[in-house]
Amino acid sequence: MQITKPVKQIFTFILALLAAAALFGGLVYAVLVAVHLSGPATETVYGPTTQRLWAGTAGVLGLASVVIGWLALGRPASRFGPAFGRRGAIVTLVVGLIAAVNGGLVLAIANGGPGTGNGVVGGAAALVLGLIALVIGGLAVGRSRRAG
Repeated sequence: MQITKPVKQIFTFILALLAAAALFGGLVYAVLVAVHLSGPATETVYGPTTQRLWAGTAGVLGLASVVIGWLALGRPASRFGPAFGRRGAIVTLVVGLIAAVNGGLVLAIANGGPGTGNGVVGGAAALVLGLIALVIGGLAVGRSRRAG
């Protein structure tokens, strides 16, 4: 039985997605270990807290900046106009910096590990996503300068 090309592409995409998720999880855990907040909580707090909401918002900002940066990097001149690459790169840099700083602040003021309601997992995710967005935004700025 011969495997067709689309099946191979889908399989490769799924493997790449799993590898990226594993790398992201490893980076988040490495950040938690680096700031000495990786220990389990003695009492688990359920439900949203203000710090969890803050960390979650920063994480969503980080994810949005990665997506915008990826679009700006992949399509410097697209249907959104010829300036989308540069504007998208600048938006990625600004929003990524905001996400990274807020994630770092959440980790700085946290006094417990995961499950304590301090939002340390969301803060670490926001920090990692913000740093990834800064790298992608920098690459997109460089590409838009060469193209323009």
